[in-house]
Amino acid sequence: MSNKERNNVFSVRNFRLVFFGALVSELGTSLYSFAVGFYILKISANNAFLQGLYLAVCGVVLLLFTPVGGVLGDRFNKARIMFICDYLKGGVILLATLLMLMFRENSIHIAILFAAGILGNAVSGIFNPASSALLPYIVAEEKLQQGNSYFSMKNALVNIFGILLAGVLYAAMPIQQLFFIVGICYVLSGVSEMFIRYESVPKEDKLTFRSALGDMQEGLMYLKTQKAIIALVVATLFINFFLTPVFSNFVPYFVSTDVAGAPSYLFQEYLKPELWSSVFIMLIGLSSLVGSLIYSTLPPKDKCGYSTALRTCGMAAVLIAATIAYWQLVACGRSLNAFLIFMSLGSFLMGLLLVFINIPLSTMMMRIVDKEKISKVSSLTSMASQGLIPIASVMAGIVLQWSGITMLLAVCSAGLLATALSMLFNKEIRKI
Repeated sequence: MSNKERNNVFSVRNFRLVFFGALVSELGTSLYSFAVGFYILKISANNAFLQGLYLAVCGVVLLLFTPVGGVLGDRFNKARIMFICDYLKGGVILLATLLMLMFRENSIHIAILFAAGILGNAVSGIFNPASSALLPYIVAEEKLQQGNSYFSMKNALVNIFGILLAGVLYAAMPIQQLFFIVGICYVLSGVSEMFIRYESVPKEDKLTFRSALGDMQEGLMYLKTQKAIIALVVATLFINFFLTPVFSNFVPYFVSTDVAGAPSYLFQEYLKPELWSSVFIMLIGLSSLVGSLIYSTLPPKDKCGYSTALRTCGMAAVLIAATIAYWQLVACGRSLNAFLIFMSLGSFLMGLLLVFINIPLSTMMMRIVDKEKISKVSSLTSMASQGLIPIASVMAGIVLQWSGITMLLAVCSAGLLATALSMLFNKEIRKI
């Protein structure tokens, strides 16, 4: 093996197992998330509030179980937690598929989707802290940025091919067949993760409710000493609040109403309306792939706070431009096709900016947080940064239902700009 091959993080067997297991699992998640969003709108007569409520309920469950996952991740073998959770998620989806085949009523299907979303997100809340904390245990510190870059490439590949595949499969087959494929993806991911081996030292004291609360308190006390991380988490909380509805609420609703309801639209001979959603996410994935390739070759920097604030300002600028473009081109009836082109370019820019923010921040967190506390800290920061997403999903659904797309985009744009400017002048964020 050459020195170049040894220096590549893919030379680490455990990393390859985690990478390909996560690739298959996230492909399943991508197929499922795409299908559920459109299917709920389809069987509820484009009820944006119901779709937002589904996203909110799933988000709340994910938040509630994430601290539990943080405690378990620091106490037990992280790889074992991951493959058990993937098997459970696969089982939930396969059971939901069977029930949807048995019962054909739309109202029952909605109930099944809500139940599967609740159970699946409860399991994901346990899975995510263990998964996000595993990398420092299986690769050397100097390879962390490269490892995070490859994980970002994985996400990009899922966005490029997974979403495109989701659009094609959703249009070509019954929803039950698509869900069956998703369940199999989770099972195959679990098989890969079963072979991960690393040195895991479980805590000696027995896990009880009191000890679990003590572990959570330990993580909170540790975070209190990290003022820069707290400032960054608060900023991320509002970034997620204003950015998530754009992808989760706006895009499916825009495609289901403006594109599907138009007498003609760009490339209608080749693309069904739902596939335009795939195009936007695929372009985000393509630009993310480019950005990840760039970062995989760069040495890690000591500080990333100020550059993160600048790039968040860039995202706000893209969203403001999209708001104005929708208002002028679609709401005023000038040109749907011009807006589709604009959204395609904006999606590409947004994906690039997201990668330039996420990779350095993830690497920084892994470098400065103590390894034995990383699952708890990861779960707490994840819960804090995503705490407003369920509220955002419901509010976005209400705004869409009663005020329309232009108002939703305007509110999200103004909020993201205010958040970006506050980051730019925050002394704690500039220190990291």
